[in-house]
Formats: sequence, C-alpha cells, structure tokens
Amino acid sequence: MHPTYKRVHPNFKLNGVAVSFHDLDEVSYSLIKEGHPHEWDFGDFLLNWIDKEPTIQVKTSGSTGTPKMIVLQKQQLVNSALATGKFFKLEAGGSALLCLSGTYIAGKMMLVRAMILGLELDWVEPTATPLLGSDKTYDFCAMVPLQLENSFGHLNQIKTLIVGGAPMSQSLKEKVQLLKTGIYETYGMTETISHIALKKVNQADAVDSNLSVRRASLVENNFSVLPNVSITIDERDCLVIQAPDINSEPVVTNDIVKIMSETEFEWLGRYDNVINSGGVKLIPEQIELKLASILKSRFIVAGIPDEKLGQKLILIVEENKENNELLEKIKSLESLEKYEIPKDILFMKNFIETENGKISRIKTLQQFLNI
Repeated sequence: MHPTYKRVHPNFKLNGVAVSFHDLDEVSYSLIKEGHPHEWDFGDFLLNWIDKEPTIQVKTSGSTGTPKMIVLQKQQLVNSALATGKFFKLEAGGSALLCLSGTYIAGKMMLVRAMILGLELDWVEPTATPLLGSDKTYDFCAMVPLQLENSFGHLNQIKTLIVGGAPMSQSLKEKVQLLKTGIYETYGMTETISHIALKKVNQADAVDSNLSVRRASLVENNFSVLPNVSITIDERDCLVIQAPDINSEPVVTNDIVKIMSETEFEWLGRYDNVINSGGVKLIPEQIELKLASILKSRFIVAGIPDEKLGQKLILIVEENKENNELLEKIKSLESLEKYEIPKDILFMKNFIETENGKISRIKTLQQFLNI
C-alpha cells in the first residue's frame, strides 16, 4: 500500500488543469525550465515530493536566527494538510488561491493541501497585491499581513483567509472587524509544518454556520490548537507542543505563553527578546502592543546594556526624522506601567529585514549599536 503522500486527489487542479500524481514529474520540470522565478522553488519541491525518499528538506524562515535546512517526513506534511482541511471543513472541488513564496513551508503547504484535499488551486506571483486585477472568488487562501493590508478592496473574493508569517498588528485587526471574510491568525513554524493553532480575529460569520465547540471557543487573545495537538509549558513558561501526527518528538519553542485550557493559549512574546531591566522582566511584544495605538511607523522596543539597570528599555522607530513630542504621548498612555516607558527613543531610517520581510530585531539592533 502506497503512503498517502504518493497519491493526489482526483479533484486536484492547478490553474484549471487536472493534475495526477504521475503528472507531477512533467509539471515540476516545466516549472523549473519554463517557469517564472517565483515558480522555481515549487518545481524543486515537487521533484523532491515525487522521489523515493520519505523525507523532504525545508528551509526555515530565519525569524529568530540564521535560516537553516531541516528534514521533515512527507507523511507529516500530509497529516498537517488533513488537519487544516478538517478544521475549516474544506471539501474536494473547493477553490483556493496560492499567493505565497515557495521558498518557505507556508507556500509549500498550500500546494500540499490542494493536492491532498482535492482543491482547485489558482497560483499567482507572490506580490504585495495578489488579488489585484482578479474577480475570481475562493474558498480558502493564505496571506502574510502585508498582503492582507493591501487587499482590502478585494477581500470579499475570499471566504476563509489564514494569515501568518508575522503577527498581525492591532490596527490591522481593527480594520478587518467588519469584513465578511473569516480571518484567522496562525501560530506555527517550519518544525511544526505550518500552523498548529489558529485564532479568529474578526466577527465574520462566513465560515461560522456550523462551528464545533473547539472552533466556537476561539476568542481574540487565544489561539486554539488543531485536532491531535496537545500543549504544555516548560520552566521558562515557553510553549511545548506535542503533535505526533506532524512531529515524532515534542517541539520546545521559545514562545512565552499563558495556557488558558487544554486546547487554548495566549501568546505573550519571545523568550529571546525578554529584557531584564533592574530586575524587572519586560516582554517587548506586550509593550509594543500597547504602543501600537499611537505609532504609525514600524517600531520595536529592545534592551541595551546599562551600568545601573543591566539593560535599559529603548524604543526604535523607523522614521527619517526625530519626533520630539512622541515621548510625551507615550507617557500619557494609561495602559503602560511606569517601567514599560522607554528610557530613550531612537530613530532609524530603515530596519533590517529577514529574507521573507520580517523585522530582524537582532540585526536591526546590531546595526544601530554598530556591533
């Protein structure tokens, strides 16, 4: 009996053309030899998908360190696709849009979901405006926050949208509240083969007519895990994921969380980013959430060495010129505790980004400090 990854659902279509497992060889070579640059990674992926090896190499995003290649079981990618299909009740013959890069796991998994679940997949270049010029409607799509931000006039074309790659800003969450599209923020990483948890971020009822108890429990601050995923925390209060269908070993993360129930958690921030200032532990992401209401430019808070405090809390804003009134605005925020007020506000023309467009906190701070 062939493993599930050696099958393609008979309903699977790629850009309107039915594709079987035996067609993937020809499709992959066509993408590599004749395709556009954004198609080459998918061509390589399909070649590896159909070879005799049960594993496949995938590149991590580098969000929290240097990008690296890790080995995943192909069957685990299939299991992840099935879990997402079950959660969203995706049916064979449904439509989906692939508008992500093929370099990382998120884009690859959109292709795997379509092949395994029998979706009719339209594939477009991964631009900041993937729906521009199209009037087609889709049951399912995945985007990064920038694509969502630039697609507001077209989101009625999508029934269910998952958003990942970077956290959604508070202002973006507020903008999507009245949209009819069901929008979910994802939690996951390459090691967990895309997302293992989801959070409903708007009140749309587009996919909510027959919610299970698990899906109905989604609230604004909490992620809800997919079926067959269990969660605990370690001594650092960091999330530990047990998902035997997609990883044979527990995945120990550096994400500080608060466990709300057996299936829900609130994400607080990264352990790597914690600032110890005068004995007080500060989580930058939580402070940034409070500052988001008054800052329109991109920004980060960070800790820099300080003789008295050990680390001093600073705010770095991506702007060409200084804003002398900003500190007074920050001090007036009632939500900020006194130790969460930055000691200094610094301005920087351009932040350093990772390969997939996220802010690199480490490199941005290193450049600012000239180290």
